[in-house]
Amino acid sequence: MSLLNGRIAVVSGAGSGLGRATSLSFAKEGAEVALLGRRESKLQETAALIKQTTGREALIIPTDITQEEQIQAAVQQVIDQWGSIHVLLNNAAVFEAGSVLELTSEDWHVQVATNLTGPFLLTKAVLPAMRKSKYGRIINITSGLSWNGAGGYAAYSAAKAGLESLTRTLADEEHEHGILVNLYNPGTLRTEMHATGKDPAVVTPDLIRLASLPVGGPTGTIVSYG
Repeated sequence: MSLLNGRIAVVSGAGSGLGRATSLSFAKEGAEVALLGRRESKLQETAALIKQTTGREALIIPTDITQEEQIQAAVQQVIDQWGSIHVLLNNAAVFEAGSVLELTSEDWHVQVATNLTGPFLLTKAVLPAMRKSKYGRIINITSGLSWNGAGGYAAYSAAKAGLESLTRTLADEEHEHGILVNLYNPGTLRTEMHATGKDPAVVTPDLIRLASLPVGGPTGTIVSYG
């Protein structure tokens, strides 16, 4: 039996890069996948790839994860379609350069809104459904910049560090409800945000394992590629 057979997965930033590759991998493993992202045309491309490869119909939901009302509507649409949510991949991110001295407050807020507040809002929205089914697997994408500093990427690094702390807090709060919350650091990937690196498809087996962890599996941990 496929590892995610019968599971309902929500993937943010599903229109390209790691989000697209993971959405396809989840579908191959039997999951129904809801695709969230700001660019509907890119989500349609991902859905078409899933249909062509697996025969499955993905659910396309154009969503700006910095907007709470849009998140609430997206999550409700998934529940209306499939009845529950079992897996959440918080993948959507903004990666822009800027030192502390260079960043404007607006620059800072834009990156924190997408890279930290967005995952908070999306997680908060799916928790009631996961608690109801006493099952959930939440994966937050992190980066080595969260702990090694990396001058010139102040907002991104700080947001990812905050996401790691949020993950550990959620793991502590939700384990009694059957919800496991973990971090994944894929390393450098070749995506729209970065011109060089690994093909995102290389790391999706790790994400499938985190999405299909058994009851009592690890929570509050960081898994890194390689």
